[in-house]
Amino acid sequence: MTTDESAPSPVDGASVVGGQSYGRRPLWQESLLLLALALVLAIIVKTFFLQAFYIPSPSMEPGLVKNDRILVQKVSSWFGGSPQRGDVIVFEDPGGWLTGPPDATNGLQDALSRVGLFPTGGHLVKRVVGVAGDTITCCDQQGRILVNGVPLDEDDYVAERPAGRSADVDCNGPMIGCEWSAGPVPEGEVFVMGDNRDDSADSTVHLCLPDAVDCARDPYVDLDLVVGTVLAVVWPLGHSRLLGRPDSFDAVPDAG
Repeated sequence: MTTDESAPSPVDGASVVGGQSYGRRPLWQESLLLLALALVLAIIVKTFFLQAFYIPSPSMEPGLVKNDRILVQKVSSWFGGSPQRGDVIVFEDPGGWLTGPPDATNGLQDALSRVGLFPTGGHLVKRVVGVAGDTITCCDQQGRILVNGVPLDEDDYVAERPAGRSADVDCNGPMIGCEWSAGPVPEGEVFVMGDNRDDSADSTVHLCLPDAVDCARDPYVDLDLVVGTVLAVVWPLGHSRLLGRPDSFDAVPDAG
């Protein structure tokens, strides 16, 4: 018997494995398989690594502009890590912080957002100013926020005051003014503020002021509500960049 007679050639489009001939899957089956694999990978990435969001308001200007698309990283939470002072975080509404109706979306956008392929709304974006044990005070004679008695130089990321307003009149505090104090921040929670202090409904808006009676407000954000820290702005391309932690918080001591 010749070699040609003992080894029949495979059919076109098939491969021989262990003496067996296997045909290729139809194109539509391969396409569905690749689509399913892409969706699984997208869900894994969204659940454990990165998630896309958009900036819903001007409260974080000038650094984050309304409708900017951002990526939030979740990896640090794997190892028991928690947000640090200066981090910009995305978190779920603690209750009554969000105002107005949610942005309208269609069915396709809703489906894509569930797997992390479309930026998600319905969350808040703020900067962590105080962590567990910290006391935050507003303000010193230069209009600066103090954390554990140390003033913060925030000119690099906090929005400028409107024309005609000065530190000796309005300070550099938030919407509620410049005579308040918060803390110590409870364990497992953070105190957050927007960079646009004149237009940010943040922790300061939910403070119980000294003259308040039977106040039940809670200015702190539970760490269980934190999705992650903002890693980068990805759209529009003119705003795209990585976000880091400012060094203005380096000199702040841990609460003793």
